[in-house]
Amino acid sequence: MMPPDQLVGVEPVRERPITVEKLAVNAVMAGCLPMHFPVVVAAVTAMLREDFLLHGTTASTGGSAILLVVNGPIRQEIGMSGSFNALSSSDRASTVIGRALRLILINLLDVRPGDVDRSTLGHPGKISYCIAEDEQNSCWRSLAAERGVPDGFSAVTVFAAGAPRQFMNEWTTNPEDICETFAAEMRANMRHYSIWPGNYAIVVPPQLRNHFNTAGWSKTDIRNQVFRRARVRRAEWSDVGKGSVVGDRGDRVYTALRNPDDLLVIAAGGPAGGFGAVIPPWLGAKSQAVTVAIGACLDCAG
Repeated sequence: MMPPDQLVGVEPVRERPITVEKLAVNAVMAGCLPMHFPVVVAAVTAMLREDFLLHGTTASTGGSAILLVVNGPIRQEIGMSGSFNALSSSDRASTVIGRALRLILINLLDVRPGDVDRSTLGHPGKISYCIAEDEQNSCWRSLAAERGVPDGFSAVTVFAAGAPRQFMNEWTTNPEDICETFAAEMRANMRHYSIWPGNYAIVVPPQLRNHFNTAGWSKTDIRNQVFRRARVRRAEWSDVGKGSVVGDRGDRVYTALRNPDDLLVIAAGGPAGGFGAVIPPWLGAKSQAVTVAIGACLDCAG
């Protein structure tokens, strides 16, 4: 139990204090049960970290939403599913936790359309954008474990994200080819939206994971391959109507990722179909993905 007046954090730009009571009110309005609340608190804690740049991600015209990825035992304790319909309304917990985050932004930080939120278009993830990694059906290390959370702990990762870009590739079992399809979607985002590198997320359902597993590929192997392939020359902007800003930098090469670890590889999705998804960042590395443990402090003294 947390006391109502416990300070969860302070919004870093306008210095608004966020208390447990204020979060609880919005969580109830979103339909959260008490068992969902620790995820909400951890997600807000992560969002308030300076490197997440909460005000920028919520005020920009770019229209990003805050994606939550949940790892660890709490997923099953609260009934989250990382399988069918993983990027949509897969279960109550995912839906209401994501919705609680949006209500918190609206009611506590004035992130309303036309007020703080200046999104030109936005996307449906602004209603709810929360998924669980399918850890029980994956032999890979979880996203949280790769980002420093010890095994056995639950954690949430927050990421300022564009809308999912779904693709299909059922015509190969070769891991390089599958990575090329992910990289091609990232290159398209670099041409059409932002050329700047930052966190990207890729969602890998079981059919594609099986091909990687058969070839002995880990998440690290996937990240390294995608890092090598997800890059464009500035001159390619001429192909999509942006030639006026190419200038004398046409031969300059831009990478989607600053380094392989910028890529968030998430095991999730239903068992059938050669589908995958790329989730692009809001704007390069201005906002960085943040992972925190749920209900525990891993870097506290004592």
